[in-house]
Amino acid sequence: MKPELLVTTPIYPPTLAALEQEFTLHRLWTAPDRGACLRDVAPGVRGMVTTGLVGCSREWMDLLPKLEIIACFGNPHGTVDLARARERGIAVTNTKDAISDTVADLAMGLLFAVMRRICENDRYVRAGKWPEGKPVMGREIGGKTCGIVGLGAIGSRIAARAEVFRMKPCYHGPRRKDGVSYPYFGDLVEMAKATDCLVLACPLTPQTRGLVDRRVLDALGPDGFLVNVARGPVVNREALIAALGDKRIAGAGLDVFWDEPHVPPELLAMENVVLQPHMGSSTEEIRIERGRKLLANLRAHFSGQPLPNPM
Repeated sequence: MKPELLVTTPIYPPTLAALEQEFTLHRLWTAPDRGACLRDVAPGVRGMVTTGLVGCSREWMDLLPKLEIIACFGNPHGTVDLARARERGIAVTNTKDAISDTVADLAMGLLFAVMRRICENDRYVRAGKWPEGKPVMGREIGGKTCGIVGLGAIGSRIAARAEVFRMKPCYHGPRRKDGVSYPYFGDLVEMAKATDCLVLACPLTPQTRGLVDRRVLDALGPDGFLVNVARGPVVNREALIAALGDKRIAGAGLDVFWDEPHVPPELLAMENVVLQPHMGSSTEEIRIERGRKLLANLRAHFSGQPLPNPM
């Protein structure tokens, strides 16, 4: 008899299809009443498949008395209650992978798109406006100062790419990094004043929630650009919408939002914003590798073998 798995949210379709072949799946995201679904499937569920964004709460675990393993497609950062999993003896696995370069690539892509107005001019051409008028002009990339919030694995790769394009990186974080020559700003407002663009690559923590507020955006100024590949709540939503609408900043490239997959309608109507559906780590190569690791973790658990990627 196939082990029963609860899948919390859609994942890479080929991986979902492979799971279907080996396990009995319960798709939580399709249930009109998720609480009722959890109660209905609870007697048989032995494993859960989730993602880093969705995770697994203590409440979900406690509704599943036979839960043995939580297999995460991606890397949970505080979204799985590891303490409760330990108490219950539930194994937790991830699909640790190298996404730093991939996310940094998209950050630079967003920076180019919004500063050079690539998407806006694409719409201009498609609308048939070119023969009748003049395209909108963008801004030079080279020579600009790029302020990076969070010089970790992703932020440092953004800085390296920025240098290739003759930008001048600087950074803000809780502390100065040893061995880093880029200028450091302990005060984010002061860094925003000194930069042409801010790129957010920090984790979402109680300290970074709402970090980019009206003061920071006003310091960035009407010629400044914002790129966010971190998490939506790092930026104050109302402050950003107002700053973009009032042209108090020049534009924004956003890969993350506050209530994904919902995007504020005000942003959808703005020409000076480039929007992505949280694609920072979404490439075919990464999804294939995550799927392979997810399946390997589940197969190992249900065959009594050591877990390849335990947390």
